[in-house]
Amino acid sequence: MTKKAQIIDGRAISKEVLDEVRKEAAGFAAQHGRPPGLAVVLAGEDPASGVYVRMKTRACGDCGIESFSHSPPGDTTTDELLGLIDKLNDDENVDGILVQLPLPDQIDTRQVLDRVLPAKDVDGFHPVNVGRLVRGDDNVLLPCTPVGVMKLLDSAGVDPHGKRAVVIGRSDIVGKPIAMLLLHRHATVTICHSRTPDLPGVAREADILIAAVGRPLMVRRDWIKEGAVVIDVGTNQLTEENAPEEILSIPGKRADFEKKGYTLVGDVALDADQVAGMLTLSPGGVGPMTIASLMSNAVKAAVWRKT
Repeated sequence: MTKKAQIIDGRAISKEVLDEVRKEAAGFAAQHGRPPGLAVVLAGEDPASGVYVRMKTRACGDCGIESFSHSPPGDTTTDELLGLIDKLNDDENVDGILVQLPLPDQIDTRQVLDRVLPAKDVDGFHPVNVGRLVRGDDNVLLPCTPVGVMKLLDSAGVDPHGKRAVVIGRSDIVGKPIAMLLLHRHATVTICHSRTPDLPGVAREADILIAAVGRPLMVRRDWIKEGAVVIDVGTNQLTEENAPEEILSIPGKRADFEKKGYTLVGDVALDADQVAGMLTLSPGGVGPMTIASLMSNAVKAAVWRKT
C-alpha cells in the first residue's frame, strides 16, 4: 500500500532551531564576556537518564553553551540535593538548571523541582512557570517537549485555530502543558487518559492528535481520522522478546535487535501513515525538538536574567 502521510521531520526542524540558538548564544557571549551556562543534575546511575544527559551536554557544546555537570550518588538525600540546587541558584555563571528525572525513590522530587529559581527553570516545571503558562504570559520558560511539538506544527503550517485537538496522556511534563498551549492557540482541546470511555472514538474526532502516553504502538490506525495531523511523542524501547509481530517483520527493526538488543518505537502504530495527513516518526520526530527547545530555553534564561 502506498504511503500517504506527509512526514514532519523533527531532525531537520531541530537543526533550524539550533542554528538560531548558536547565533543567540554567540551574541550573549560577545555582550557579557561569557557563554550562557546550563547546569545539569543527574542523581544516581539510571542508564537511560545517563544517555539523555550525555545528549544534552553534547548539544550544549555544539551550541556554545557552557555545561556544568553534577552527579550526586544514588543514595543522596533530599536535603543534600536541595543544598546543591541552592548553590546553583546562587551561581551567577549558571543561567539554567535542569534536574534529570526520574530522581531516586528516596528523593522528594516535587520539593527539589520547586527549589529551582523560576528564572533558571529551563524545564518549565516550577509552579510559578506553570502558572504563567496557564495564564498565557509572554517571556516564560515553557516545558521543552510541548514547545517542540508546537514548533513542529508551526513548521508544517498547521494552525490549531478552530481545530479539534485530542491529547492522549495527562502528565504534568507533556500532556497538560501541550493541551494548554493548544488552547492558547484557539484549539478545542480534549485530554484523554486510561479512564476515558471509548478512547478510540474520541481520538477519531481529532484534527490534531497528540499521542503522549508512553505505551508502544497503542494508537492504532483505526483510531485516526482521515487526514488528521498526528504527533507521536512516545519513545518506547522494545526487545525482541516483547516486540509484536508487526515489528519483528521489519528488516530495519530486526537489524536493531541484532546490533543493539532493542529497538525504539512510538505510541502510534506503524501503519498510521496510511490514514494520517501529516505524521511525526518516532524516533526522529519530537525527540530532537525536545533537545533543541532545551537549548533555546537555556539561552532565553541567560538573556532574560540580564535584562
